[in-house]
Amino acid sequence: MKIIDVILTKSYTGFYFDDQNAIKQGAGHDGFMYVGEPVTEGFKSIRQAGQAISVQLVLEDGTVGVGDCAAVQYSGAAGRDPLFIADEFIPFIEKNIKPLLIGENVEKFRPLAEKYDRLVIGGKRLHTAIRYGVTQALLSATAMANRITMAEVIRKEYGVEGDVYEAIPVFTQSGDNRYENADKMIIKEADALPHALINHVETKLGNDGGILLEYIAWLRDRVLKQRTNADYSPVFHIDVYGTIGVAFNYDLDKMLNYLLKCEETAKPFRIRVEGPVDTGDQEGTMQLEKMLTEMLDNAGSKLEIVADEWCNTLEDIKLFADNKAGHVLQIKTPDLGGVNNVAEAILYCNSKGVGSYCGGTCNETDQSTRITTNIALACRAVQCLAKPGMGVDEGYMIVKNEMNRVIALANSHKK
Repeated sequence: MKIIDVILTKSYTGFYFDDQNAIKQGAGHDGFMYVGEPVTEGFKSIRQAGQAISVQLVLEDGTVGVGDCAAVQYSGAAGRDPLFIADEFIPFIEKNIKPLLIGENVEKFRPLAEKYDRLVIGGKRLHTAIRYGVTQALLSATAMANRITMAEVIRKEYGVEGDVYEAIPVFTQSGDNRYENADKMIIKEADALPHALINHVETKLGNDGGILLEYIAWLRDRVLKQRTNADYSPVFHIDVYGTIGVAFNYDLDKMLNYLLKCEETAKPFRIRVEGPVDTGDQEGTMQLEKMLTEMLDNAGSKLEIVADEWCNTLEDIKLFADNKAGHVLQIKTPDLGGVNNVAEAILYCNSKGVGSYCGGTCNETDQSTRITTNIALACRAVQCLAKPGMGVDEGYMIVKNEMNRVIALANSHKK
């Protein structure tokens, strides 16, 4: 089945682009806006509308494979590709990528995805967002051509064992609205919660970590009080954006003691802490997270470190996994470029005994979410992010509904 046309449209994401560097430097709020000047190249304001490009691959039989080129909320930070503006990149795709795609046979996904993920134009690889969207569309098209789900395509082409498809845990993120959104998560019995967006020491963590400890205690008590099912026991997953390292001046013993306090406060619930340190470079961040992981294990702790910043590409994920720099690695899907890399990253983490968190960003689209949910399901990720957006309900709905539909449909094919 060949591609006969490629149609591109400007699309919108479920959230916004935010200048993380400006926020870390203390940018204040004015309503939903941030106050101050951006500091990261490409940003015209600290917060600006998220954009995407929809790629529609029209096949010979009239069916259409669809993928969305999208980039993370914190574009341009921690070694990521620069801001992705649709009006700038649509002409580039029209000129350079569309002519190559027309005539391609989509019977198999993997070789085509690897071809376009590795494509070099003008001496440079394609922006991660373009690689992300084009390979999504190819996966969608291959599923169409073979009349199976995208999850089944992945299992078949990557040799994932097992015919039965089963649900994986879903992690929900709150953004700044960490109290009301936590209630939504509890009502819907999210498997992991709440994210919490602890991205500033003085206002969200506390110089001694006290503000976050109070929040964890509130969350613990809130779940115990409001749950209607006594067996509901979510994993607490708090993203701290490197603030623990800043608050404790990167002193490993002090960070360890603080993390143990977080674990004790969260009981009877398990807790994960994402991005405890960020030294501003990959090597420093990885080494500290490796040491913290080992120290927690030696202390008999069950708290899990989740690596995120500087763990962007497939190569990065392999490096962090090989070094055990975190109990769980976030596979931030748009940062990996081609979604073929998402499948490989999950499978690599699983093979190394490291948790594979198929994440991404609030700044994605409904289509990119459905496709990465298929991949997470096929490869048996440890958990999958509810995305896009920060409103909880919409992202949770998209992921859970897609997961349940795919499970039912793929399993029906085995009867």
